[in-house]
Amino acid sequence: MSLGRRSAAALVAATLLLGGCGGGGGEEPKAASGSGGKVTVEWWNIGTTEPLKSFLARMATEYQKQHPNVVIKNLPIENEAFKARMTTLNQSGKTPDLFTTWGGGVLKQQVDAGLVKDLTDDSAAWSGAFTPASLQPYQVDGKTYAIPADIGMVGFWYNKALFAKAGVTEPPATWSAYIDAVKKLKAAGITPIALAGKEKWPGHYYWAYLAMRIGGLQALQQAATDHDFTKPPFVEAGRRLKELADLDPFQKGFLGAAYNTPDGQAALVGNGKAAMELMGQWAPSVEKEAGKGIGDDLGFFPFPAVEGGTGKVTDAFGGGGGYAVGADAPAEALDFLKFISEEKNHRDVVASGAVLPVLKGTEDAVKDPNLATVAKALSTASGFQLYLDQAYPPAVGQEVNDSVAELIVGKKTPEQVAQAITETAKSE
Repeated sequence: MSLGRRSAAALVAATLLLGGCGGGGGEEPKAASGSGGKVTVEWWNIGTTEPLKSFLARMATEYQKQHPNVVIKNLPIENEAFKARMTTLNQSGKTPDLFTTWGGGVLKQQVDAGLVKDLTDDSAAWSGAFTPASLQPYQVDGKTYAIPADIGMVGFWYNKALFAKAGVTEPPATWSAYIDAVKKLKAAGITPIALAGKEKWPGHYYWAYLAMRIGGLQALQQAATDHDFTKPPFVEAGRRLKELADLDPFQKGFLGAAYNTPDGQAALVGNGKAAMELMGQWAPSVEKEAGKGIGDDLGFFPFPAVEGGTGKVTDAFGGGGGYAVGADAPAEALDFLKFISEEKNHRDVVASGAVLPVLKGTEDAVKDPNLATVAKALSTASGFQLYLDQAYPPAVGQEVNDSVAELIVGKKTPEQVAQAITETAKSE
């Protein structure tokens, strides 16, 4: 997945951003040791799928060759497991030396707790090379607490052949056209949408995007300030999502489905057994990793406009992934972070298709045509909204995920969803 959600999809959630450990990660972080002149940098990341997994391993090896006194302890951990372990670790007042972050509310809590290093001055000489949008999620009160490694947006990844079979001749540009496409797919005996219901965060994408398209970015920004999610855009978002859920558009057993397992959301699309998924830019690589991938049949389209809504279809919803440095980490942790952020290395990982550019002037490194489409959409986006389960405090983000999941299965009404999120937000 992307550094942003992967596989996480869930900046506190997302922290994007998936159940089980995808690599090492069986030990708690250890303080950097200086015995024998060696310094250990413990690095927790969510690079558990290719091509990112191999790239990160290569970065650790190359850095160690250049710095024989440093040991980079590379621990790739699956997204959901990563989030759970980080929460437990943070509660004990600790962090790894270097670790994945999606910014937003979780990072702010870590900052407030004194768990992460202020990188503003230490990175001043090279942080200017990053695009402003990619840096923004990691800045708190004007200071920088993490360095971006990826950026992206959520949209629909779809199977062109299945759309054609169902008579859907072009990607839907409006919500009514989208609903119509779902109906046509079902009528053709095709599962319209794959959803990882077990993990909940993928479902919140629908509600968040609908709220954006109906009320505009200002509605989400205002809710972050007044903590009121009972206003019309949020209730209407729930109604529109219920309209979709009432069509029974998801695969059988979606409530027990994970995201990147062989029988999960990504694999269903990657094996041609579902027509689409609403997911971040990492979707193609995870579809190949968990399934077979569908090659040239894979296409991308942005979340459609909602008739009567004030939101712009060019407003993007997504996030990215970056790395924060633990407050007590050795200087080598930041030096390694600078190394993997160098333009040559960043171009390599962008060209692999694992991430999208965060360094200015590296857009030409995007080779995959679908990812190039996403990169272009980001470069021309009229506005950008961070994943709600990362933008808001963790408890609020979790309530969004939980309540939306209950809405999808009919256990909560749109009004109850709005009220539950509001109550959580006001209690924070």
